[in-house]
Amino acid sequence: MTWFRRLRDDVRQEAQDSVGPDPQDSPDALRARTFEVVGFINSHSGAMPGEAVVVARRITDMLREVIDGADPERGLDIHAVVSIRGILEDYLPTTLRSYLALDPDIVDVARPSGRTPSESLIEQLEALWSSAADLLDASRAHDADALLAQGSFLRTKFTGSDLDL
Repeated sequence: MTWFRRLRDDVRQEAQDSVGPDPQDSPDALRARTFEVVGFINSHSGAMPGEAVVVARRITDMLREVIDGADPERGLDIHAVVSIRGILEDYLPTTLRSYLALDPDIVDVARPSGRTPSESLIEQLEALWSSAADLLDASRAHDADALLAQGSFLRTKFTGSDLDL
């Protein structure tokens, strides 16, 4: 019986050891992933409409601003990390790959929706760019809120308590 207990304790310890920040969530790892996506965009720029390339690069530039704005001690907010990874690892590459998989002869032919695949690509990229802009605004607002909270703390700490008589 002690063998099973030891095995269970070892498994429990391994689970506790594995808990902690994911190295893929670090600003450096996210920055590296951003550069990989930029490389993908650049290497396929000839197969995409110029406007799509510009918007896709605006997305990566915006995400890099969020990453570079991270507090070195705190890192990025978990919500920012999830959003950045979602855009870099799924939404943006999937959007671009779906377009690049199309026959080049049909990318400028209107579909039943009335839009061409090229127009749809740009529309989807603009939606991603809007999400990235919202993320940047939210991260800046979070930093501003943190600064205001720190100021309130310092005022309370060093100017006396509101409870002083």
